[in-house]
Amino acid sequence: MKSKTSRVFAATSIAALSIAGLAACGGETAANCTNDILKDDATQVSVWAWYPAFEQVVDHFNETHDDVQVCWTNAGQGNDQYTKFSTAIEAGSGAPDVIMLEAEVLSSFSIRDALTDLSEYGVADIAGNYTEGAWSDVSSGDAVYAVPVDGGPMGMLYRQDILDEYDIAPPKTWDEFQAAAEKLQSEDAPGVLANFPTNGRAFNQALFAQAGSTPWEYDSANPQEIGIEVNDQASKDVLNYWQGLVEDDLVSTDDAFTADYNTKLVDGTYAIYLAAAWGPGYLQGLSDTDPEAEWRAAPLPQWDEANPVQVNWGGSTFAVTEQADDKEAAATVAKEIFGTEEAWKIGIEEAALFPLWTPMLESDYFRDLEYEFFGGQKINDEVFLDSAQGYEGFTFSPFQNYAYDQLTEQLFAMTDGEKDADAALDDLQTSLEKYAAEQGFTQK
Repeated sequence: MKSKTSRVFAATSIAALSIAGLAACGGETAANCTNDILKDDATQVSVWAWYPAFEQVVDHFNETHDDVQVCWTNAGQGNDQYTKFSTAIEAGSGAPDVIMLEAEVLSSFSIRDALTDLSEYGVADIAGNYTEGAWSDVSSGDAVYAVPVDGGPMGMLYRQDILDEYDIAPPKTWDEFQAAAEKLQSEDAPGVLANFPTNGRAFNQALFAQAGSTPWEYDSANPQEIGIEVNDQASKDVLNYWQGLVEDDLVSTDDAFTADYNTKLVDGTYAIYLAAAWGPGYLQGLSDTDPEAEWRAAPLPQWDEANPVQVNWGGSTFAVTEQADDKEAAATVAKEIFGTEEAWKIGIEEAALFPLWTPMLESDYFRDLEYEFFGGQKINDEVFLDSAQGYEGFTFSPFQNYAYDQLTEQLFAMTDGEKDADAALDDLQTSLEKYAAEQGFTQK
């Protein structure tokens, strides 16, 4: 089954990139570092990553390590890098020793025998430096395929000035959220309470998970088997809730991360931005932000305020590839490059990353940080630390990008009035079951 699945994934990934076009991206590129190598006699470990301000982190690692040096290349962000990695997997060469991967795609690459199980390289020694949820996201059964770096525990960013104008308290529950949206509409406010993007992908999945949805059952020890339940009652309850808001024009349905969406984030069209912990950095980085806007942060609304459920949107890791020449040295880089307070202060202050490394996550420094953009609010202490600590992890599928694409299609059809929420999720279930069978999976 593995070989069949690998061929399918490779075909979809290589379509936009030839092997020849990859020649400057891996394998032989250890000498073509973006950064300076400080100890020429040390083992060099090639790394692909797109973190902002990462060169400073690399320099810090190289300054503090005599036996290992990082040779860093930015091979593209997200799917651009994944396409190049897929091409290198098919070619059998050209991959870096260490690669930045979002947690949601780890299974998609481990099933192709592209990632090294780090449990053989002392990773258990650092497991206690991460939250339960963060470690769960990089593990499958007894295997550990990456080291967590940053995460996206969810909260709610809101315009205090807009809510105050309409005498609306920040909603603590989804019932209050709907009531707030209705009040804005009844007061003829120029905008809406929030946006529901059909292309939200992991955002949409996190909303379902908060209500108890566990859509995937998968263990890399048994890669031929998968359990799929995307049309469970929890997901249907959540999607029916949002369909009601959409049909009553209480929220918009703009595609996320477009120029239009970014403008609406900062011009007051959306009074609330449901966001991950990286959202504050994203928001601050947008142009034309209204200097008079009063932004604040609060916990994500809950279905049951007495029993809060924390969810996560996004997050990245460092994995060691099977093409690494020296896996021991590569594992050292994966474990240690973001394993100091100095490295993490760069990540936090220069790149707006949210740390999953608990010595920083639980530090007084991080807890007490005041964010000027949020009126001096300690948003970590008041919102995101509880969210991160309460997150228990999530199981992703070995074809997660395909599943997200199918989810996007179904949500678009729902918001376009072609089908209701129940039918959208039932059709999603059918399409994913069919795809899994075509790839040779046995369904539980």
